[in-house]
Amino acid sequence: MNNKTIASSILALAVLAGAAILLVGGNSGSGEGITPVDNVAMVDGKQVITISAKGGYSPRVTAAKADLPTVLKVSTSGTFDCSSALAIPSLGYRKNLPPSGVVEIELPPQAAGSKLNGLCAMGMYNFSINFN
Repeated sequence: MNNKTIASSILALAVLAGAAILLVGGNSGSGEGITPVDNVAMVDGKQVITISAKGGYSPRVTAAKADLPTVLKVSTSGTFDCSSALAIPSLGYRKNLPPSGVVEIELPPQAAGSKLNGLCAMGMYNFSINFN
């Protein structure tokens, strides 16, 4: 095999690997198509949504109930990346989270069908909460 054939074979394998990742649900970067995770609980009459921030936000997509008092708990544990600078633009919320701990954010009741988006200060990482 010559170098050109080897390079072509490597390129073909890379394309196939990329296609396989997309087929099995690789990270699309947009949060679309990701299965929502059960990270919502009812505590003392309030809906509590828990998200962790470190190297991004997890889970990236949350399904929550609409028209309920809601608390978003964002937990950090040794978080020193840009996900520690949280913004929720539709609420005018911006805060630097502590490196370790939990920050509770009171959310106003959200209408059915609405979507709340959060992101880091650099716009690299994001999460969404879909209210139904």
